[in-house]
Amino acid sequence: MTYLHADLAETAARDAAHQNGLITRSLTKLHDHATAVFLLPEEGMVLRVAPESRSESMARSVTLVRWLSEQGLLVPEAADVTQPVLTRDHSVTFWTYYRQQPEAIAPSAMHLGTLLKKLHSLPAPPLELPTWQPLSSLHGTVSSSTALSSDQAEWLLKRRQELIAQYEQLEFPLGEGMLHGDAYPGNCLWSESDSKVRLGDWDEASTGPREVDLANTYQGTRFGRSEGELRAFRDSYGYDITTWPGLPVLKQIRDLHTLGSYIKRADRHDFQAREELNFRISTLQQGDTRTNWSAN
Repeated sequence: MTYLHADLAETAARDAAHQNGLITRSLTKLHDHATAVFLLPEEGMVLRVAPESRSESMARSVTLVRWLSEQGLLVPEAADVTQPVLTRDHSVTFWTYYRQQPEAIAPSAMHLGTLLKKLHSLPAPPLELPTWQPLSSLHGTVSSSTALSSDQAEWLLKRRQELIAQYEQLEFPLGEGMLHGDAYPGNCLWSESDSKVRLGDWDEASTGPREVDLANTYQGTRFGRSEGELRAFRDSYGYDITTWPGLPVLKQIRDLHTLGSYIKRADRHDFQAREELNFRISTLQQGDTRTNWSAN
């Protein structure tokens, strides 16, 4: 499996920008986790860089977001350039840059609930989306990892199978439809021009049980999300998922899902990621569902 390397991702970003005739003099890295994100300040764009193996989902996200915008959902605007660009074993997409004020309050769970309510009410999009499969990429990530111990890898693979089996027994009262796939408040952005909140990062869009998009916010108690935020999310979406017995299963699936990017970073000898990864696995092995995790 191919993972991002910081220097290669930046080279790919510059090359893709040059292919579109864009200025890269002040290219700046904003984020490097599952996807590397770079800012082109002169162009007012951000570039999302992923391994070429994800080129299909990257291309699909551009098409989907343009359609979602036509449906009235507040999403980031895909830049009017040739994209995605495949270069140097990477896939690069281009988006309008929404500058976030450092002193501003970040978009909240309430904003996300409103956006998800709109998303889940839309008709099926005019493109084929994959079916959401729990922990579909984790097997390969764990099996190929050089950072995990053999005991950690064995435990994670066993736990993955246990949770998939539990998921397959669930009944979903909200039915199935289009999913964001990675919905949590951190994927929301303020739009400076209209002071509204947009829902970004559509690389994992899929179809599946709508509860999947709701559970992530409740798993956010791992990162300090308060009961007040959860109530605001519930009220803005209009459904109380805490009354549904399947929520603990989806939260535990999300717990395991979040390990993927840390495993990849640890494989690239990121010491901070390795420490956090070991801490998270330790809490999971102890059956601890409450201890806070770091989001860095």
